[in-house]
Amino acid sequence: QVQLVESGGGLVQAGGSLRLSCAASGRTFSTLAMAWFRQAPGKERDIVARISGTSGNTIYADSVKGRFFISRDNAKNTVYLQMSSLKPEDTAVYYCAAGPTLYNIRSYWGQGTQVTVSS
Repeated sequence: QVQLVESGGGLVQAGGSLRLSCAASGRTFSTLAMAWFRQAPGKERDIVARISGTSGNTIYADSVKGRFFISRDNAKNTVYLQMSSLKPEDTAVYYCAAGPTLYNIRSYWGQGTQVTVSS
């Protein structure tokens, strides 16, 4: 079993930055692929960024390329999402997720953290 706890959400003005963190426990963190999803009101939960275990390969949604950066610190069992040049349409609940591979990454979920971008 893997437990995921997100932090770092909040209210920010358009053009600003935020860094989300997700602390993991319960399994060997470095073997897990990690991802950030987001869900806006009335919309589906979409993947934003993902990062593989030991190799650190990354994949981003087109909507965030060049603005968001996912990274991980295996010594701290933590994955980060650095968000820059934020837009009002980035407003959503952001969820951390984990799974065995980059393409099978919905095995475990955090509780979510709210990000609100004001115009």
